Amino acid sequence: MSEPEVKKPYIPCEEVITFLWAYLAGELPAEKVFEFERHLSVCPSCVTYIETYKKTVELSRGTFEADEEDVPEDLMRAVMAARRGA
Repeated sequence: MSEPEVKKPYIPCEEVITFLWAYLAGELPAEKVFEFERHLSVCPSCVTYIETYKKTVELSRGTFEADEEDVPEDLMRAVMAARRGA
């Protein structure tokens, strides 16, 4: 008589978020990719989070290409002051 198969728990959402960049960059080891995608198959919240993350990265690339002239003067001063304080 064989024993029933014990199902392995899914990785938590926090781990998905921790390894998100490596996953999207294709730098996650194959066994981690499997667990990552296994989690995504049952967690629509993480799927939505990843789609939003990708869109944010895509949109931010366009933002950083703005000319210095397009940035309001008071914003430039605030950013420069923050950089000096860091």
